[in-house]
Amino acid sequence: MASAGKHADLDDLKKQIEFIYTGRSKAALRFRLGLLAFDLVIIATYIAAGFFALPPEIYWLDLFLASFVCLDLLARGWIAENRLRFLANPFHWADLAVILSLVAPVFFGNFAFLRVLRALRVLRSYRVLQELRNDSSFFRRNEEVIQRSLNLAVFVFIVSAFVHAVQTAINPDIKTYTDAIYFTVAALTTTGFGDIVLVGESGRWLSIAILIFGVGLFLRLLQSVFRPPKIRHKCGGCGLLLHEPDALHCKHCGREISIETEGASE
Repeated sequence: MASAGKHADLDDLKKQIEFIYTGRSKAALRFRLGLLAFDLVIIATYIAAGFFALPPEIYWLDLFLASFVCLDLLARGWIAENRLRFLANPFHWADLAVILSLVAPVFFGNFAFLRVLRALRVLRSYRVLQELRNDSSFFRRNEEVIQRSLNLAVFVFIVSAFVHAVQTAINPDIKTYTDAIYFTVAALTTTGFGDIVLVGESGRWLSIAILIFGVGLFLRLLQSVFRPPKIRHKCGGCGLLLHEPDALHCKHCGREISIETEGASE
């Protein structure tokens, strides 16, 4: 009897955790927004480390953050329907890298290449964005602009973190995270003021990579901002994905479509 009661309690707990991670209630949405805010705290600790000499007590905060990320990862694994697919998900491996970046400095020192791994937590924003799309009409209406803005922001943040980690010790022009962001933005917009350049062979290759990949993301963002807004809804006839917000028929094949809407506002 006691064993059956314990299993029932575990099942109830699992359902509650699954509800806040996958549910569509306001409470579940607030929880996921809270996770996004938590991710921003992790990112803020990385940026702060580039500006200030943080006290040793910051390691206790790192351990707390690592514990929370670990609990989040374990909870997602517990409620996962397919554990093998869960283990193969690159986002979860990124979370493991974040945990390593938070715990390792406590024992091995605050190496720059470990700190840069914290930037990977920003990848969790993609999952939150998908969940917000299901729950918010604002995100559905502006999905393309938001998605491409996020792509560009993630690119700038991670590349700037990498530039800061590998160039700070050898480049007198890059001392803070702001310097790294300044160079990255100037490079991907092809402005190229020339007052900050990356040094060394690796620096040249990194500059080339920023130009090749970053410029494409920047141009796609500008295209989505100035193009009329579209709603992502797959047509059952021809498979067309993007439609006008008030469309009743697919403009490609003429089939009727039913786009979710909250109705006309007064």
